[in-house]
Amino acid sequence: MHNNQRYTGQSPPTRDNVMQINSYSALISAALSQPEPQRLLFVFAKAELPTGHTDKQKQQFEQGDGGTLNPVLCVDKLPNEVPAFQTLVDESLHTGISWDVAFVAALAGRAGQAPNSDEAAQPLHLMMNKINSGQITDFLAFSRQGKILNLLPG
Repeated sequence: MHNNQRYTGQSPPTRDNVMQINSYSALISAALSQPEPQRLLFVFAKAELPTGHTDKQKQQFEQGDGGTLNPVLCVDKLPNEVPAFQTLVDESLHTGISWDVAFVAALAGRAGQAPNSDEAAQPLHLMMNKINSGQITDFLAFSRQGKILNLLPG
């Protein structure tokens, strides 16, 4: 929701030659079925009103539309470490950091080995930078309830 991006209840659009992932369980299945082992990258973001917001923007935000998404937490996990979305949510509760949207990407391994956490650090940093600048089309986005979100420019 950065740059006034918002979400709708619609499923994300499909693209040619792109695997359709319509749930968290489908994401895990897709990650486990890749030719090289994957490490999942998660960036958690909090929805907030933009600085200098208008009354209209505040009203829309209070109705669940608009605002900005600011990254507040990131983590990398192997798919088998977070087989269910609730596992991810439960782990995030231990941080004490509130979040509204989880962005997800995958990092492929090499020669049958999944990337380690050190190798995931730079891609996670780049992911956070992209989210901060509103470049979110490369990521899946999930609500805190585990529903896939379709984030749109507002």
